[in-house]
Amino acid sequence: MKTVLGQERTLGGLPMGVVWGFVATLIFMAGDGLEHAWLSPYLIEKGLTVQQSATLFAVYGAILAIASYFSGVLTEMWGPRKVMIIGLLTWLLGQVLFIEYGLKLNNYAIMLPTYGIRGLGYPLFCYSFLVWVTYRSPDRILATAVGLFWAAWSGGLYVVGSFFPAYMLPKIGYIGLLWSAVAWVLVGGIIGCIVVKDDMRKEQKGNPKEKLKSLLSGFTICIEQPKVAIGGVVRIINSTGIGSLPIFFPLYLHSEYGFTTEQFLQMWGTMWFANIIFNLIIPYISDKWLGWRKTIQWLGSFGMGVMLLVMLYTPQVFGSSFLALNIVGILMGITLCGFVPLSALVASLAPENKGSAMAIVSFGAGMSYFIAPAIVGAFIGLIGVHGVMWIFAGMYFLGAYLMKFMKIPSEEKQDERDFLQEKHAG
Repeated sequence: MKTVLGQERTLGGLPMGVVWGFVATLIFMAGDGLEHAWLSPYLIEKGLTVQQSATLFAVYGAILAIASYFSGVLTEMWGPRKVMIIGLLTWLLGQVLFIEYGLKLNNYAIMLPTYGIRGLGYPLFCYSFLVWVTYRSPDRILATAVGLFWAAWSGGLYVVGSFFPAYMLPKIGYIGLLWSAVAWVLVGGIIGCIVVKDDMRKEQKGNPKEKLKSLLSGFTICIEQPKVAIGGVVRIINSTGIGSLPIFFPLYLHSEYGFTTEQFLQMWGTMWFANIIFNLIIPYISDKWLGWRKTIQWLGSFGMGVMLLVMLYTPQVFGSSFLALNIVGILMGITLCGFVPLSALVASLAPENKGSAMAIVSFGAGMSYFIAPAIVGAFIGLIGVHGVMWIFAGMYFLGAYLMKFMKIPSEEKQDERDFLQEKHAG
C-alpha cells in the first residue's frame, strides 16, 4: 500500500476503494447465495414439481438478465453509487416479501413475483461496481482486477453461500437462513455504497432522446462492434451449464447414489473455493503469457464442456464416493476460471464505451439464469438428466468455437504481419 500527497492510496496498483468494494461484493453475494444450492430441493419437498421450481428460477433469471443489462448503462448515466443503492433496496424488498408471503404461506403465485423482484438486486449492486472497476483499474492489471471481482463474487455466492448453510441448517433451519441473508446483504451493501464513488460518471444531456440513446447503447454497440455481441453469447454459455446444476443435480445424486443435500453443499462450496484460489492465478497467467482469448477458448469453454461430462459420469464409475465427487468439483472450479478474462477482453474492444460493452457482458451473465432453468424445465422430462447435461456440454463446445472470432486488434495485426511474411516468403 502506498500514499502519495494528492493521490489516493493503492494496494497492488488498485485504488483502496476498489479493494474495499471487493470485500463488499463478497459479503453482499454471501447473503444472496445462502439459498442458492438448496432452495429447489426444498421447494420440491414442500410440494412443487421440478418444472414449477425451474419456472420460478427462470422468472428470476429473466428479471436478473434485464437488471444485468441496465446495470451497465445506468451506471454510465447515473454513476455506480446510485445504481448500487437501488440494487440494495430492491433486494431487501424482494427478500422480505418472498419469505413472509411466498415461502411461509407456500403460495407459488406470490413466490414468482417476489423472488423476481429480488432478482433485480444483485446485478444492479455488483455489476455497476464491476463497471466502476473497469474504469478505475490500470489496463496493465485489468484482467487481474476483474479476476479479483469474480473471486469475491463467487466466494460470497458459492463458497460462503454453501458452507454457511451446510453448517447452520441444522441450527436455524431454512427460514432462519433466509432471514440471516438480510444481515449479510445489509452489511455488504452499506460498505459498498460508502466506498464507491461516482468519479467515472459521464455527463449526460438532459433531453429524453439522449437518455434513450444511452439506454440502448448496449445493444447498438453490438451492431457497431459484433465481437461484443459474441462476447455476450459466450458469457451466457459461461454460467448456463454451471448455473443449472443446483436445480436438478442434487436430486439426481440423492435419488440415484444417496448423496445428501449437505454433501452436495460441501462439494459445491469446495469447488468454488478452488475457483477463488485459481481466479487469482489464471488471470495472471492469461495477462502475462497465454492471452485472454486462448484462455477463454481452451481452458474455459472447451474445458468446461469436458468437465461437465466428467461430473455426470463420475458417480457411475465411483458410485457414492464423496471423495471422487469432490475431486471432480475442484477440477471443475479450476477450469471455470478460464472465463475470467472475458470481461477484460470485451471491455478492451470498446475502450471509449466500456459501460455499454460491460452491459452486454452483464446481460449475458443474467440471461444464463433464465436460460439454464428454462432448458431444465423443457427437457428434463423428455431426455432426463443425461440428455440435459449433454445439452449444456454442447453449449460449452460451441463457446470454444465462437472464441475463434474474438481476436483483439493486436492479434489481428499479428495475423496480418504473419500473412505478409508468408506471402513474401512464397
